[in-house]
Amino acid sequence: MQDLRPFFASKHFIEITNTQYEPLQWGAQIECATEHSFNCEDADIVIVGCGESRGENKDALYSAAPDAVREQLYQLYNWHTGIKIYDAGNILQGASIDDTRAALRIVLHELHLAGKVVIVLGGSHDLTLQQYEAFKKSETLINASVIDMLVDLEESEEINAHSFLMDMLTGSPNFVTHYSHIGFQSYYVHPVMLETLDKLRFDFFRLGKVREHMEDMEPVLRDSNLLSFDLNAVKYSDAPMNKNGSPNGFAGDEACMLTRYAGMSGKLSSLGIYGLDERKDKDCMTATLVAQMIWYFIDGYFVRKNEALLSDKNEFIEYHLQFTGNDIVFIKSKRSNRWWMQLPNGNFEPCSYNDYLQASENEIPERWLRAQERNI
Repeated sequence: MQDLRPFFASKHFIEITNTQYEPLQWGAQIECATEHSFNCEDADIVIVGCGESRGENKDALYSAAPDAVREQLYQLYNWHTGIKIYDAGNILQGASIDDTRAALRIVLHELHLAGKVVIVLGGSHDLTLQQYEAFKKSETLINASVIDMLVDLEESEEINAHSFLMDMLTGSPNFVTHYSHIGFQSYYVHPVMLETLDKLRFDFFRLGKVREHMEDMEPVLRDSNLLSFDLNAVKYSDAPMNKNGSPNGFAGDEACMLTRYAGMSGKLSSLGIYGLDERKDKDCMTATLVAQMIWYFIDGYFVRKNEALLSDKNEFIEYHLQFTGNDIVFIKSKRSNRWWMQLPNGNFEPCSYNDYLQASENEIPERWLRAQERNI
């Protein structure tokens, strides 16, 4: 792996805090990069901070949000000591926003090549593009998911926090095979944007529908390689720094549920959490929420490590159904109770228990139809 030390600030949060941590708190459990030591070879999960916010506001200062999250995260207790976490510190701010983005892109690409699961602490939401570029540079096809109350598809000459999806989804060459947008709020989204996503056969899930059946998002995230979470998707009362947010949105526990689902995914290797402004964060409540979201991601990762391979038939229960003239096999994991359904081409698609119930009533699950459309 390329030496990544030059891309990071010389002092890590752990070196400047005076907090003393108990042996099982994350502050004592996470291995941190220091001025004289940078080695994440043995890590399962690597944390990378990047406070670059000029994609949201050209005059924005470099955000201290990653360290605000660390202050809360390090106080939480580690329940899974077999999972090794490495905190690489914060990317140095470049003279221009493109300089910072380039540094982050190089770091994420090297960690991708090393097979690491990476958590990016932003920074503005346009840094999602650097998550994607890490895969694109390796010419790796991916499924991407974004959790956001808005759809950032505005047309702009410059890439920013409100336009980056245009470049990510329509740029050429393109390596996004499928895209899912979770938690959009209809009154903030131009209908044409949703029509565009639908024409591309991408999936989008309105906030109200998601909250009715949160468990249906688990298969979506299980099939994703990349997840970007904009904190504006969390309602203001649960993320009080969110001055441009909404009185509606995901509750704090629902945000944690979504990141736990992401951690459970055997495919997902890149999680970014964006939009925290620590200067507006009342009583550090939003930073605390982000810390808990990361805790739940790690908890989900524990489930991932213990899941059986689909080829190990003894670890799954098979259910054979017929609906509308189609023979279909559903399988359920004995370890995690997660579900998959078999497509006509023989591949297994992640699904939910609700999909199984729908098929058992001779109705075609929408997830099955959408998967079929993408295979045509």
